[in-house]
Amino acid sequence: MPLVRISFKQDKSAAFRKSVADAIQGGLIAAGVPEHDRFQIMSSHGEDLIYDANYLDIARSDGIVIVQIFLAAGRTVDKKRALYRGIVERLVRECQVRPEDVFINLIECAMENWSFGNGAAQYADAPPAHLAKPA
Repeated sequence: MPLVRISFKQDKSAAFRKSVADAIQGGLIAAGVPEHDRFQIMSSHGEDLIYDANYLDIARSDGIVIVQIFLAAGRTVDKKRALYRGIVERLVRECQVRPEDVFINLIECAMENWSFGNGAAQYADAPPAHLAKPA
């Protein structure tokens, strides 16, 4: 169910963009997202992407990759930390992105705030097993 927005400061090759998208999806799958649950939007911003190069004493560069993930609410802080680590590890290993350049933001949404087509609120009516609350 996650909707992932991936933003780059600079134009990147199609191959690099695909490898970044694949690495992020791999991190999501490792965190429990179903393999075929993939919705991603990528964009390059040039001078329209403004960031603090040293906020919290993290030395960022124009190689910054901002990952915004809209997802169902309810995951623990430990699960979120594992997701952050998993995504960064994959981006470093598979795409040679500096860990300092990976900025991740989670936006949690209620189940009824998703429609996957046909004008229906699929998750409000029947949450999938990986998101259903225990009885």
